[in-house]
Amino acid sequence: MPLTGFFDRSVHTVASQLLGGILTCTDGETTIAVRLTEVEAYGGDDDPGSHAFRGRTERNATMFGPPGHLYCYLSYGMHRLLNIVCQDPGDPAAVLLRAGEVITGHEVARARRAQRRGGQVTDRELARGPGCLGQVFAASAATDGAALTVPEAPAGWSFTPPAEPVEYVAGPRVGVSGPGGDPDAFPWRYSIPGDATVSRFVPGRNVTKAGS
Repeated sequence: MPLTGFFDRSVHTVASQLLGGILTCTDGETTIAVRLTEVEAYGGDDDPGSHAFRGRTERNATMFGPPGHLYCYLSYGMHRLLNIVCQDPGDPAAVLLRAGEVITGHEVARARRAQRRGGQVTDRELARGPGCLGQVFAASAATDGAALTVPEAPAGWSFTPPAEPVEYVAGPRVGVSGPGGDPDAFPWRYSIPGDATVSRFVPGRNVTKAGS
């Protein structure tokens, strides 16, 4: 059963309420579950840091589709990054899943991360950073467009919202250059304060003031 009503809201409402929720992927044999601790919001033509800023393309088409689906893309030719589409179809917006705590499937998650990293990975580092989170879930090109359902689904992707909203802090997005990195105009990174799995902040290059 799809998660109706949760994702067809403002990207900022969804982003903050993803924190503390559980993203799960199961194929019937292997299950990985991650408690989300850090996310970033991305909009449409009002957001110069967004893939959708200059309109729809073959690459970003999923962002323009129905909410509650995964937008998965290849970053720098190396990492598959996971986003969740929200708002209404045609009003592009997505939340980048930046970090979390693996709560189910530790052995598989360690093996997947070690395969890419070439060494042992601590539990804290398993899904710390969007590339790492994508590796833990073995995200691929086929992941793009996958629908999120309620946890009762026997296979596929699901999301369980937190029982209660968690405390969070907001700030500039990681590594976003130009006006999209303006901390005053786009404080669109949301994270759980003090959580060890939250990734390190790195500012984008050549950040400029939005509207200048």
